[in-house]
Amino acid sequence: MAIVLLLTFIGTVWAQQDKRYKQFAQSEIKRFPEAWQLDHGKRLYFGYAQGLGCLAMLKIWEKTGDQQYFDYVEAWADTIINDEGEIHLYKMETYNIDYINPGKILFTLFNVTGKEKYKLAIERLMAQLKHHPRTLEGVYWHKLIYPHQIWLDGIYMADPFVAAYGQFVGDTTYFDDVIQQILVAAKHTYDAKTGLYFHAWDESKKQQWANKVTGQSPNFWGRSIGWWFMALVDVLDYIPEKYPNRDKIVHLIAGLADSLPKYQDEDGLWWQVVDKARVGKNYQEASVNAMFMYAYAKAANKGYIKKSYRSIAEKTLEGIENKLLKQEPDGTLTLMQCNAVAGLGGEPYRDGSFDYYVNERIRENDSKATGPFILGLLELDR
Repeated sequence: MAIVLLLTFIGTVWAQQDKRYKQFAQSEIKRFPEAWQLDHGKRLYFGYAQGLGCLAMLKIWEKTGDQQYFDYVEAWADTIINDEGEIHLYKMETYNIDYINPGKILFTLFNVTGKEKYKLAIERLMAQLKHHPRTLEGVYWHKLIYPHQIWLDGIYMADPFVAAYGQFVGDTTYFDDVIQQILVAAKHTYDAKTGLYFHAWDESKKQQWANKVTGQSPNFWGRSIGWWFMALVDVLDYIPEKYPNRDKIVHLIAGLADSLPKYQDEDGLWWQVVDKARVGKNYQEASVNAMFMYAYAKAANKGYIKKSYRSIAEKTLEGIENKLLKQEPDGTLTLMQCNAVAGLGGEPYRDGSFDYYVNERIRENDSKATGPFILGLLELDR
């Protein structure tokens, strides 16, 4: 009898999680009936945030077989990419690494629909990367307008796509490139004292935000570490298990998984600037928590870290549901305290200071948070 009750309880918990990721995805679709509207989009655009939100929708389709999620994504891609594989408003000559991220969905769309234009668009994006400027050690610049700079954001934008492309065309040299870029980025952004990673590194050491000795930016921005953590777990989906130096990425995952709990609050949440909890205007930000939840759960599920680390993801989910998630009168779910955007340099100049990060705009239902939140719920349901 006890076993029957236990199995019933477990089944109920699984059903609730299943309902939760679908409920949240349906909330996003209700808010943003067309995928270009994700992340509060105002025009048809091949944006990295829309790409992240659509990737999450495709993962629900893969898990459930519910066609509405695939159709939601494909309607956007079909509209934004023409028969020659040209992408609306995409300009290769800007060498913007953010453009690569939405390309991740195109592999699935091509494999399912057989539409040649998706393959042509993949090749168009890869053509950018074949000429994209790099640091002397071979890591992509974040953008042409940000020369000599490695941002953790950019590792997520490009490297899982490159690894997927290597699998797509059957060329392992792309795996070598990805592994090398990640190891170089780690070398230049890792901080041994904290076990955390700085947002960015300037090879030239000329940026105002760059340390004149190390070239590192001055703070540990939560979402940048989230981008990094997700990139590490996602690239391994494509690189074979026994591939040379793949274990070095697993080692990076394990190291970060060990370091982050030192900065996790008792309520399960992390902060916008990770190592400065409760300082000034710092706050518990949604995207960093959703990203960490996803990366911990996936890494544990895949065996990159011990299964016991799933409890960290579960604790984060509890914190999100208690403090960052609310139900609207119409039943939709809203994810609160999302940092809308943060970066370095540019005009007006972003100096990477603590005050800069905690004073950037905050909004609700930003796809940089909602996409990883759905992905994390899916991983916790495995």
